[in-house]
Amino acid sequence: MMRVISGEFRGRRLKSLTGDNTRPTTDKVKESIFNMIGPYFDGGVCLDLYSGSGSLGIEAVSRGMERGYLVDRSFPAMKVIKENVALTKAEARFTLWKMSAEAALQKLSELGSQVDLVLLDPPYAKQVIEKELAKMQELDLLAKDAVVVCETDKRVALPEEIGSLILRREQNYGITSVRIYEMKQKVTE
Repeated sequence: MMRVISGEFRGRRLKSLTGDNTRPTTDKVKESIFNMIGPYFDGGVCLDLYSGSGSLGIEAVSRGMERGYLVDRSFPAMKVIKENVALTKAEARFTLWKMSAEAALQKLSELGSQVDLVLLDPPYAKQVIEKELAKMQELDLLAKDAVVVCETDKRVALPEEIGSLILRREQNYGITSVRIYEMKQKVTE
């Protein structure tokens, strides 16, 4: 059973997707992720691009992100995400998009929105992560202090740098690898 670990929605039990196509983030890994990047936030915008159950995005908002974009192209996933967001009783703080990651990035760009935290746990990790992080930078979607969390199978190799993003931390949990990227700070004269 998944739950919200900490913050405003702490203890709420979340529904998870059934089936072989999803691998929900365990509470242990989720707790570790937020300890590495937070654990709490003072506002900001979160993008959970392969939301699945919405668990990571909901956790980020629970811990202080102002709003969360939860994106998934699967109808069953979107149904579970809607149910989980309803459990927070703070639906207005979430934007749910049933669309591809690519379409969501384009839509964010059209809205002129920038994100402070990106949560990436795609089903086909490496090629997708590098391409999408490059696209986010091209569309200027990442705030200057943005943090990107990539959750993959530990056999997936990702580079130390992807454009202006630098790998800051890497941690393995069984078969799961979590990598934290941050924007390079531009040197000002």
